[in-house]
Amino acid sequence: MIHLIRVYSILALLFLCLTCASCSAQDKQPQTLPQFGRILFGEPVNSLGKNIDCILQLKNGDYWIATNGDGVYRYSNSTLMHFTVKDGLVSDFVLGIQEDKHGRLWFTTRDGISQYDGLQFFTYTDSIKNAKSGPLNMQKGGLFFGQNRKICYYDGHTFTSFEIHPESYKPHRFDNSKPYAMYCSLISKNDIMVFGTESKGVCLFDGKKKIYLTEQLLGSAAVRTVFEDSKGMLWFGNNGGGLYSYDGKTLRNITEEHHLGNPDFLNKLEPQKDNTLARVFSINEDKNGLLWIGTIDAGVWSYDGTNLKHYTEKDGLTGDAIWTISKNNAGDLLYVTNGEKICTFDGKKFQEFRFQ
Repeated sequence: MIHLIRVYSILALLFLCLTCASCSAQDKQPQTLPQFGRILFGEPVNSLGKNIDCILQLKNGDYWIATNGDGVYRYSNSTLMHFTVKDGLVSDFVLGIQEDKHGRLWFTTRDGISQYDGLQFFTYTDSIKNAKSGPLNMQKGGLFFGQNRKICYYDGHTFTSFEIHPESYKPHRFDNSKPYAMYCSLISKNDIMVFGTESKGVCLFDGKKKIYLTEQLLGSAAVRTVFEDSKGMLWFGNNGGGLYSYDGKTLRNITEEHHLGNPDFLNKLEPQKDNTLARVFSINEDKNGLLWIGTIDAGVWSYDGTNLKHYTEKDGLTGDAIWTISKNNAGDLLYVTNGEKICTFDGKKFQEFRFQ
């Protein structure tokens, strides 16, 4: 009988400890709880699938690769792992990856937002969709998520909803267009929020005042990428208008200045794969301060501020459709081409990227 009492006492003590631990863990959860989560398993594979959207290397050296229809991959400790909806992703159509200041990963997908905390995936779609509006608590490492006509900002703890369209914009309730929808974003070195929109150019927002840059064809089509270089210059890539620079005062259309536009695309939606710099989807800067501009139909260009140089498959590129240009921890640029391969440039030639 004494032994039974001791057993029951031990079990009760364990239950109390678990309950307290659970309460403590709940206190540390974000303000808005995720819908669900599950332990991450994944499947080891020998190669990447197709439809690659982007690649990101974390500070710990791991690579994450997002695909449009094939989930995500992680390369870590010489092992390539594959994760899909069966592992907790909200969708296998993954459009982008962001890392927050806590080291957690956020995957923007066709069907919602997933977060990975190092152990499991969580779905935050409803938390972001239903975020309350209010003043923005701008933090280093904060993230933006586009939500229909609104934008959701995550400061590492709280989601806040806001809009960037002017007060005069009053769409009809049956109007499904989203001209001010966010395509891309960044927070500049001087704490200005920069948003590329679907068809209203670029919006600069300091939390109170909004400035819209739409001239010189910048508002003619979607702004697919925004980038700030090491000198603080802002660069915009438009799907038709081309490459733009903005120093805080003057907006320049670099494409038109160099007579590299493609009016047939803007007027007739006819792509042209020759010597054009019209459909810019990605911009990045290498370790030497040289700007690299990826187009979706005409390869990649380098720009030193004066001269433009053009590279295509003839120069070793693994494809002329450049989806994204990312920078790894070594400072090397990684070019996602045709959604199928990733390549690098050694200063003389392009070659396919190999995980090491």
